Amino acid sequence: MLTLFGLFAVSAMLVTYALESRSPWFIFAFAVSCMLGSIYGFLQGAWPFGIVEAIWSVVALRHWYRARR
Repeated sequence: MLTLFGLFAVSAMLVTYALESRSPWFIFAFAVSCMLGSIYGFLQGAWPFGIVEAIWSVVALRHWYRARR
């Protein structure tokens, strides 16, 4: 189940990143999928991956906030 969760998180990151230019909501979805990737990283014991994905989530949320203006 953990592997499937990770596959979903990383696949969602890829798709939403590719669609970012279409709507600010894809940027938000990318941020959420980065947070899912971070959770996956921590759950599997790869804490450096979890930290980096958490940082990416914050960066994407800032980008989404600016894009909505």
